[in-house]
Amino acid sequence: MTRPIPILLILIALTLPLSLLAGRVWLDFAITPNAAIILAELRLPRSVLALVIGAGLGAAGAAMQGYLRNPLADPGLFGIAPMAALGAVASFWFGYSASAWLLPLFALVGAGAGMGLLALIAGRTGGIALFTLAGLMIASLAGTLTSLAISMAPNAFAMSEIVTWLMGALTDRSWREVWIAAPLTLAGIGCLLMTGRGLDALTLGDAAARSMGMRPGILQAWLIAGVGLTVGSGVAVAGIVGFVGLIVPHLVRPFTDRRPSQLIVPSALAGALLVLVADSTVRILPLMTELRLSIALSLIGAPFFLWLLLRMRRGLA
Repeated sequence: MTRPIPILLILIALTLPLSLLAGRVWLDFAITPNAAIILAELRLPRSVLALVIGAGLGAAGAAMQGYLRNPLADPGLFGIAPMAALGAVASFWFGYSASAWLLPLFALVGAGAGMGLLALIAGRTGGIALFTLAGLMIASLAGTLTSLAISMAPNAFAMSEIVTWLMGALTDRSWREVWIAAPLTLAGIGCLLMTGRGLDALTLGDAAARSMGMRPGILQAWLIAGVGLTVGSGVAVAGIVGFVGLIVPHLVRPFTDRRPSQLIVPSALAGALLVLVADSTVRILPLMTELRLSIALSLIGAPFFLWLLLRMRRGLA
């Protein structure tokens, strides 16, 4: 079933023009000075980047929930996002973040290291339990090293920059970040789409999936590559943006036939829409400083997560 896709595309097409006008100063081409420059160089790349990052996180969340057969799975569970964040923190720590390209490069190297560790520990024939534990271990290690880097920051300015960057946001992003994230995210979504048949087979159980020709090693490889590219590229240009991969599969699942393969594309579109709306909202809130995008999404995601837990508890009662 693909009926959510046209609806989501229409919603994105309606929301995008509004997001280009929204901000502390609403664009009015009749009275706003340099409105065309603001639109082309500030608002448009920021909105496009919101769509790109949201699409990657939504697709990764849908694939992860299908693979782990756990509705509470989130892309950060694999440890790739924390490793990408650790790479970015290293660029701040060593003073390389001033370069336009070294910060995202360090983050992508960190994401690549996380992907390599995950593949190495889980192995070609590692089961889902080992795969999940490996991801949790990598995430825990990366989080610990990030905290160590913050506590041993060479100066107060570096510490402030690290903490601010870790609270993901799209403030002051340009076309440079779009050109970094967009190709990698599209490649990652392509990898995740390659897992569709395997994920569908897993819904019948491991033994049935293997009898249908599902090869765990190949499925894991596509999954690691897809999640690594989508999540790693997003962290590289915007910091950690949470809860998107958890929320959007639940929102679109009732409108599909609930097969994991049919959930990836709608989740990508829903993720793009969610991040675009959230980023537009933080721009127009009447606060002294702009609310960080990650904080805004956490304020939405935490109650949603609690609601999921309560619903699951009632289902088990």
